[in-house]
Amino acid sequence: MSLTKKGSKSEESNWVSFSDIMTGLMVIFMFIAISYILEVQKKQGERDELFEEFQATKESLYNSLDSAFREDFNKWKVELDKDLSIKFTNPDVLFASGQTEIRPYFREILDEFLPVYFEIVLQDRYRDKISEIRIEGHTDQVPAYNFDTDPYIGNIKLSQLRSAQVLKYFRNMDFFHSLPEESVQLIQFWLTANGLSYGRTLDDNKNLTSETGLPVNNEFSRRVEFRIVTTSDKLVERVIQELSGR
Repeated sequence: MSLTKKGSKSEESNWVSFSDIMTGLMVIFMFIAISYILEVQKKQGERDELFEEFQATKESLYNSLDSAFREDFNKWKVELDKDLSIKFTNPDVLFASGQTEIRPYFREILDEFLPVYFEIVLQDRYRDKISEIRIEGHTDQVPAYNFDTDPYIGNIKLSQLRSAQVLKYFRNMDFFHSLPEESVQLIQFWLTANGLSYGRTLDDNKNLTSETGLPVNNEFSRRVEFRIVTTSDKLVERVIQELSGR
């Protein structure tokens, strides 16, 4: 009888110990789950703030540029898009087919446009919001055989030279030489000259043919664009990569 009671007590003791272990594990898992939820909420909050900042920066820069240039852009036939790209597409302004020389009227426009444009982006409220400013050269689909036997590569070289010519013109302006050294260093960090060949041609409505599927308008496709890339753009790209598991 005593052995039975002793065995029962032993089994009960073992059962209690097992229950304590399970309870402890449940508590641990609960804390892990709570920590995970809090971390997810924290990251979601950071992402929400990031996208809010991204939108606010874009809107502020767009409004500043639109306010400064609205009348001039109508006169020059220039488009300002919500993505902060400024498209110079007027065929009478830009480059002759296959040529890299800036025409006189485009020089006049650049003389008016560039000082105001850089006065805006160099404002204190934007200095830490901008990651890059791209001067993009785009060509039509006419082969540029004098630059390369491959039509696309030939136009890469042609469009690169055109964007570099615009950058060179800016660096030779009195306005650029009047800037303080700090601003010069910042602009040199921001500015790039990019040749994009005919990879992003436009249709008659000045929309990307890759998106619309419409025929190419060679005159509109032969253009120069100024494009601002914000620091938020880079961060948004990083968040998208994280969400996609890259």
